[in-house]
Amino acid sequence: MNKEITVDSKNTKVFEGGKKVILSLQHLIAMFGATVLVPILTGFNPSIALFTAGVGTLIFHICTKFKVPAFLGSSFAFIPVILQVSKLYNGDLAYAQGGMLVAGLLYVTMSLLVKKIGVERIEKVLAPQVVGPMIIVIGLNLIPTAFGMANQNLIVAGITLGVALLINFCAKGFIKQLAILIAVTTGYIVSLKLGIVDTSIISDASIVAVPAFRLPKFDLGAIAIIAPVVLAVFMEHLGDITTNSYVVGQNFLEDPGLNRTLLGDGLATMFASLVGGPANTTYGENTGVLAITKNYDPSILRLAAVFAIGLAFISKVGAVLNSIPQAVMGGISLMLFSMIALIGVKTIRNSKVELNAKNSIVMVTILILGLASNFISSKLGITIGIPITETVSISGLSFAAIVGIALNLLLNIKNK
Repeated sequence: MNKEITVDSKNTKVFEGGKKVILSLQHLIAMFGATVLVPILTGFNPSIALFTAGVGTLIFHICTKFKVPAFLGSSFAFIPVILQVSKLYNGDLAYAQGGMLVAGLLYVTMSLLVKKIGVERIEKVLAPQVVGPMIIVIGLNLIPTAFGMANQNLIVAGITLGVALLINFCAKGFIKQLAILIAVTTGYIVSLKLGIVDTSIISDASIVAVPAFRLPKFDLGAIAIIAPVVLAVFMEHLGDITTNSYVVGQNFLEDPGLNRTLLGDGLATMFASLVGGPANTTYGENTGVLAITKNYDPSILRLAAVFAIGLAFISKVGAVLNSIPQAVMGGISLMLFSMIALIGVKTIRNSKVELNAKNSIVMVTILILGLASNFISSKLGITIGIPITETVSISGLSFAAIVGIALNLLLNIKNK
């Protein structure tokens, strides 16, 4: 009798272990497309991005007392400022790392402020009428970049975009979450058929290799361009943790606390910046997997993080990612960047922002400064922003964010 119980116990453990592996692989697939897309678009190493996403997730879980089932991956919000810094510093992304490290440090500082003064006061400074337009600016500023990539081969880009849209609007459940992965795979196969994929990158790569880690460099100009983006990603983080809490049925803003989730996010971004990866953020894609599976065990997310770390050392994977044609990434990016802009619109709508004269002035100002300043600078040679050095100034999104916050505080001071 005792032997039968022992055998059943062992079988149960094996079954539960296998179930955890399958669930963790689903989380790995859910985060994979977006996590590697950011480095591909910005020039960072995809293998390092996978490594820092895995380590960053583990850091986050430690900071949140292993209570919050969340996964951290590459942040889209930093893409425009990374590209701006890369252009200004002749493609040296180490300066972008320095800016993101400072941004991560600001995130840590914000976590201390939230603990001290409460999340309500922080939300008044980063009001929806400020954050919504900022997110719209992030998305719309990226669309020309995506179109430029798509223009390399409009047929391939169109097929990739079409597949992504078809799955996004017609599919349901887990298949819908794989829209990016399926679309990119389809575009890649079409590209192979057309002979526009450089397969020598894959054949020349070794099977296993240590990613080329890189230390950051610091310059005041790069820091001034990148650091203010934390104002936008703070609200993104707040929304992700709120959604995660709703899905799981626990208030993670109270326990372990928003200050701890912010701390984990900030430390994860600082680590990524130290070794050569893009900034991290909590992923809504994985919250979607939680909602589908109804399994909220945080250890499953930690196992997915370990898989991501291991995958980073398989250099063939990195080579395949680097061989994806720009047209494929351009096609999928057109959808993703448009969706970012729509998130900004939804932020304003869902927060029920009152469309009075004061709020309208704040939102229009942010949109004009965020969208037009870079265009005016490139076409007319007139810099709209705050000069930092002879060649670098705070402009675009960063300048729009600073002006928008100050203007909102000034106009709505009676409501504070």
